[in-house]
Amino acid sequence: MRARVLIRPKAGILDPQGEAVQRALPALGFAGASNVHIGRLVELDVEDSSQLDSMCEKLLANPLIEDYEVQLLAEEK
Repeated sequence: MRARVLIRPKAGILDPQGEAVQRALPALGFAGASNVHIGRLVELDVEDSSQLDSMCEKLLANPLIEDYEVQLLAEEK
């Protein structure tokens, strides 16, 4: 099964990359963007999707400063 894990900084955690992008967008002519956060995307094939939360807690994300969201993707035919 294909899974996608979206990892983002928790609310209140400093996100210097997100802040840099937020400052740069208006300079490039893109107005109206706010609350920009930079995260990571991890895609993987797993045999047992029940292990995904444990994988995230132990390796893929740092649960002290990051939130993660697991999405199970439909099988492609």
